[in-house]
Amino acid sequence: MTMVSEVQPVPAASLDAPPENLVEIIETVIASLHQGDTPLVGQTDSGKIWMFRYGSAEVFVQLGGQTEEDFLTIWSPVLPLPVTDELGLYRKLLTLNWLSTLEAHFAIAEDQVQVVATRTLGGITAGEISRLITIVATLADDYDDPLRAEFKG
Repeated sequence: MTMVSEVQPVPAASLDAPPENLVEIIETVIASLHQGDTPLVGQTDSGKIWMFRYGSAEVFVQLGGQTEEDFLTIWSPVLPLPVTDELGLYRKLLTLNWLSTLEAHFAIAEDQVQVVATRTLGGITAGEISRLITIVATLADDYDDPLRAEFKG
């Protein structure tokens, strides 16, 4: 299993410069990571949303607007609930959240364990966008199969 600390964000010429076009930056990062079919993109009431595959994981990226108060949220479902050993799963996820997830974390939403990262857009850089998407995609791909094998029975 790859450790997330070894993940390198996607290189780009202006990773430390303030992003001028967040959509373009997100699409560049996704294009460098996605595997399989063309990434999907759509518009919802909550903003623009992308879905792409990274290894065995489906990764979602949502841009909730363009102001400093708006959010960038990245998530990936890794394990459907219920599971065979709920207490053991929660203990494992809390331990992983402490030691292994960097700016992301495991959470439960919509009856699924998910890897999630969220950040306000104020002061965000292209490098941070790349890092967040890369971390979520890598964690989801690294942990979805082992968690299913251990807890789905």
